[in-house]
Amino acid sequence: MEIERKFLVRELPADLASYPSRQISQAYLCTDPVVRVRQDNNDFYLTYKGKGFLAREEYNLPLNREAYEKLSSKADGNVISKTRYLIPLENSSLTIELDVFDPPFAPLVLAEVEFENIDEAQAFTPPDWFGDDVTEDRHYSNSYLSEHLP
Repeated sequence: MEIERKFLVRELPADLASYPSRQISQAYLCTDPVVRVRQDNNDFYLTYKGKGFLAREEYNLPLNREAYEKLSSKADGNVISKTRYLIPLENSSLTIELDVFDPPFAPLVLAEVEFENIDEAQAFTPPDWFGDDVTEDRHYSNSYLSEHLP
């Protein structure tokens, strides 16, 4: 079960380059239900996501590069690429996953935070540099972006 909240970002942290980052590229084979393939640096996955926004089922199956390339060539829509920064949240065990999207979705920047349970997610107070909570807004889901250009 994936439990996460998603936010727009008012301003990027000044020390963004000091945090670990990964290059992610993902393509969608289906958006209802969500079935995607992802390259995350040198790791490759096939992911199934159930319905929902705040909480939903998620299953990852490892792939090799050849399988990823074959499957991604069959995807419909836009391939999404982004840099993901991992920022520890002060005074917490939580990590902010800050996604800085590449064109054609730039300058979109989203912050996601994953939680152990729904109560923890609902009690979360975001840092000041976060913007609007877009957890329930499908327009900010990657599967939606795969079908719609900005």
